[in-house]
Amino acid sequence: MKTDIFLGIDMGSTGLKAVAFEAGTGATLAASGGGLPYRHLPVGGCELSAEAIDTALMQALRGVAEQLGSRVAEVRALCCTGHGAGLYALDEQGALLAGRAVASTDQRAATRARVLEQRVGDALYQDVGCRPWSGQPSLVAAELFDAQGGGHRAIRRLLFAKDYLGFLLSGEIATDASDVSTAGLLNLESGTWSALAFEAAGLADLMPHALPPIVPTGTVIGHLLPARAAACGLPAGMPVVMGAIDLLASLSAVGAVKSGHAVAVFGTWCVNAVVAPVREPKPEVGAIVRHGPGALRLYLENSPSSMANVAWAARTLQFEDAAAVVKSAMSVPLGAEGLRFLPFINGGGVAAGATAGFVGLKGHHGRAHMARAVIDGVVALHAWHLKRLAAHGLGVPGRVAALGGGARDSRLVRLLADFLGHSVERCGDDETGARGAAGYAALSQGACADEVLPVRCVTEAPEAAAAQAHAAYFMGFEALIGNMAPAFEQLARPAQ
Repeated sequence: MKTDIFLGIDMGSTGLKAVAFEAGTGATLAASGGGLPYRHLPVGGCELSAEAIDTALMQALRGVAEQLGSRVAEVRALCCTGHGAGLYALDEQGALLAGRAVASTDQRAATRARVLEQRVGDALYQDVGCRPWSGQPSLVAAELFDAQGGGHRAIRRLLFAKDYLGFLLSGEIATDASDVSTAGLLNLESGTWSALAFEAAGLADLMPHALPPIVPTGTVIGHLLPARAAACGLPAGMPVVMGAIDLLASLSAVGAVKSGHAVAVFGTWCVNAVVAPVREPKPEVGAIVRHGPGALRLYLENSPSSMANVAWAARTLQFEDAAAVVKSAMSVPLGAEGLRFLPFINGGGVAAGATAGFVGLKGHHGRAHMARAVIDGVVALHAWHLKRLAAHGLGVPGRVAALGGGARDSRLVRLLADFLGHSVERCGDDETGARGAAGYAALSQGACADEVLPVRCVTEAPEAAAAQAHAAYFMGFEALIGNMAPAFEQLARPAQ
């Protein structure tokens, strides 16, 4: 008996993966993908070439098709999800401008963002639900394409990561509210592109022609082009479906959209989120995202780096990989014998100009202590953001799910449970972003994603005997972050 298969493609901040899921069981039938070769440039630049994206996409799809074998004919639809913000700007020929995309962790517009925050930060928060930051598409475009000189007029279309993948596969251009809103470019009340956001960035003249139509998730936007189908081995004419930003796709995959419990995403970014009804007045959280026509909002508490700090530690301290960092860290007690790490390797959402660094470094500290300080700081920052959401009454008390690559490691999730003082569900063994995208593909074919693509999580409980030690560490971490604000501000000032 044939069973439908749905394909989800997830382009994250470090890699791209395609995963095929079996309807009914939710089982993963095939998965393929790998890392993306982002280029880290001076002054905080982070870019990815168009060629690298195309190559990674087609290799992932070919890998899935080969693994499915004869069952490839049972794939009914595909859908893309991806990281938000950054810049995917197309020229008149439909190619990425300058042949590259810009990552959401790019920091070259940091000064522009700080100036804009001082001028219209409050007004923007009320209009679009977030304040300016360096990775916003509008600010990246203004910074790199000379808004004052008119160089930005070369931008013919403004897309997001998942939309660019959809364009490559179908030739059609569209986006959804979740990506536009996460990028701080959507008016929360109307659900349309924000004139204020573009005017503030000096890009008002982009609005008439460069912005794609906003369509609901689960909408068929086009069909797999014959040339693409032939190159990857998937059926030609397969529906290509509008997805959502990777965070919302992951929340959908684990049922958090319906249940309203909080999630912590241990990815490149430190992402913490809750889906809840509209609150007025708006709570002072990191960002508020509109993701559809209803009365629900995605409330976010984020910083630009979570596992990015661990990747940096692996590279700089010469560990084999991130797993080796965690293994070494766990050989040292909580607190690393007085060493602390400020986990803002890509900047921070806790204070203006936040940067990373070790505090309390002494002669007896070695590589393992440094690894432990990094791990403690990364997980404590997630707890800090989650506690801020809970303080606003957002989320189901005592219920949090951990997602993302870092959540595959039970030790990190257990440490989060220790800092929060309650159990945390771990869903890191599953590709939740791709699963959520596949769920939107199923929705386009009249299926209910919750029924056809179920997901399982396991629970990590806090260590009761160490509760006092973890509470004391967290209080100290919170105080340290607050006390560092003047130092961050001083370091952010231009050199005289």
